[in-house]
Amino acid sequence: MEDDRPRRTGTFWTASAHISLAMVGPVVLSVAWDFAHLGWIAGPAAMCLISLACYYTSRLLCDCYGTGHPASGDDEPNYTYADAIRSSGIPNSEVKAKACAFIQYLTLFGRAINAAVGGFVSMAAIKYMNCIHESNEEECYIVSIPYAIIFGITEILLSQIPDFDGIWWVSIVSVVMFFTYSLIGLGLAIARVAAGGSDESNEAVTGTQKIWMSFQALGDIASAYSFSEILIEIQDTIGSSNSKTTMKNATLLSTVVITTFYMLWGCVGYAALGDSTPKDLTDFTFYGPSWLFYIANAAFLINVVGVYQMCSQPIFAFVEEQAASKWPHTRDREIPLPCLGHYKMNLFRLVWRTVFVILTTVISVAFPFVNVVVEIITLGFWPLAVYFPVAMYIKQKQIERWSLTWVCLQMLSMACLAISIMATVASIAELKDDLKYYGPSR
Repeated sequence: MEDDRPRRTGTFWTASAHISLAMVGPVVLSVAWDFAHLGWIAGPAAMCLISLACYYTSRLLCDCYGTGHPASGDDEPNYTYADAIRSSGIPNSEVKAKACAFIQYLTLFGRAINAAVGGFVSMAAIKYMNCIHESNEEECYIVSIPYAIIFGITEILLSQIPDFDGIWWVSIVSVVMFFTYSLIGLGLAIARVAAGGSDESNEAVTGTQKIWMSFQALGDIASAYSFSEILIEIQDTIGSSNSKTTMKNATLLSTVVITTFYMLWGCVGYAALGDSTPKDLTDFTFYGPSWLFYIANAAFLINVVGVYQMCSQPIFAFVEEQAASKWPHTRDREIPLPCLGHYKMNLFRLVWRTVFVILTTVISVAFPFVNVVVEIITLGFWPLAVYFPVAMYIKQKQIERWSLTWVCLQMLSMACLAISIMATVASIAELKDDLKYYGPSR
């Protein structure tokens, strides 16, 4: 045991897998759409600048792991983001820690719902493709509810993994699946470019709509790098005595690799589909053989299963820690299993996590436009990815107000705040337009 907690077993590679998984998922499918609305110059430039900014602030946040005890290094670590803020000494740290926790868990809750949507949609897409091969397309009507139930049952089983450190293999498998469907999509896009690409264009849009879409594209790119909400929790899984350096190296590797794939997806996808690029490239593999479609969607399904766990585990840990402080009897009980040794059973964990999965699954199916609402929620990346890391770094290094470093950090924070505000307003405008055509989801 370390610090009265289970021994940390994470490594550079498991941390890299966790971070990479936090940056991938359904968001990758909209990168080509983002480039189509930002253009060949602004799209890649925005991605490079935002990735650099988020990488820099993530390094600042890594140094806040154990900020309350700088002399002892990581001997007295902060286990959560909110703990890091409390021990940082910034003004009103307790209030800001509570605000951080609220934004963090709301964001993770929204991302879990988004992963659930992506999971059952990919299963329904496989069924739909199989149906149109066997009958006429007009006869293929796919109800998504059974697939949502299957996804939910899978997540209920995986959610019984006790802690964040225990899902390392889920993260690795999920990241491998991301590379699988990404490479398939890239291959199909390159083939389409070689065949001449697309000369189609989008429907006529007004100047105001173009501005809103550009703002949405900036928000999509910013959201892709919003992994700060779980950075401290990932760092707490690392078994190395020098977790800060290990975490910084893992963040660098993940940022470089995922940004490379995003850039390829954006550029090649835009070149292949032109101005007609859809926001969701889920159906892009319709352009290839059916077996590639099945593989890509299956890989995407496994990927979002891991994304769901990545987002849910910190919420599980927070609720269970609060429950344990109020009801000490909610402890693990060892249950002997034939040929498998002992399994640590916790009734509260079983019930609470099952209820959580059911809730997210019901929301993902029952509410129309849930993806747009989730986009609005996750655009709170600014306080988690920029504001708090910058504020804690300024306090930690005792940077003087109005010094050159202070001014540069504040300019970075304000620029990211502007992006967050513009993207949020654009997403609200999109939701308003969608509500004009409201209809029950199926």
